[in-house]
Amino acid sequence: MYTTLLFDIDDTLLDFQDAEEQALNKLFIEMGVPLDEKVKDVYKEMNRGFWRQHEHGTLSRHELLNTRFSLFFDTVGKKVDGPETEERYRYYLNQGHKLIKNGLDVVKRLSQTKELYVVTNGVSETQHQRLKQSGLAPYFQKFFISEEMGVHKPMKEYFDIVFDEIPHINKKQTVIIGDSLTSDIKGGQTAGIDTVWMNPQNKPSAEIQPTYQIRQLTDLYKILQEF
Repeated sequence: MYTTLLFDIDDTLLDFQDAEEQALNKLFIEMGVPLDEKVKDVYKEMNRGFWRQHEHGTLSRHELLNTRFSLFFDTVGKKVDGPETEERYRYYLNQGHKLIKNGLDVVKRLSQTKELYVVTNGVSETQHQRLKQSGLAPYFQKFFISEEMGVHKPMKEYFDIVFDEIPHINKKQTVIIGDSLTSDIKGGQTAGIDTVWMNPQNKPSAEIQPTYQIRQLTDLYKILQEF
């Protein structure tokens, strides 16, 4: 029986893909750069690469956020101020708080019998704003946001802080729920807790094997014996 639930946010409870899409469209209009699917795919692939480097500890958050747009816009022949462009993108991204299907209902129901915590590698201001605007915030005991902690998932040090700050935690009764194999699932395994992989597209998993997989949030009810 799980009593403590650690929830990732982006693409687990909130639709980050939608928020990113809207923010990129507005940013590129502001920058005067056409945003077609090819350009968008190049940016997203570069961005995923930067975040993988960050997860592996080879790229700091500061470097990632301050250089990703200057490096990307170099590829389309436009010179931009990296930190300034990041700030404009962040302004637009903060407005995106579309919920994953059934997200609010599931969180509200589970909070009646479980202790819920946010575990996210997101930027502090962005995550606080989106959690509040989406209506999710009141159902969580605490937000563990990597920018505020100085460490990030999947680092063991991140989860050490989480466990230290949750009163009377029992790791055998704790589970992490998230969409990222390399951040959430690997992090949970490193921390010695069970894992639930949010995998709506039913993607294959070779190297990192979660304890459970779900296609939609309501699948949690069966795992958590909430009927």
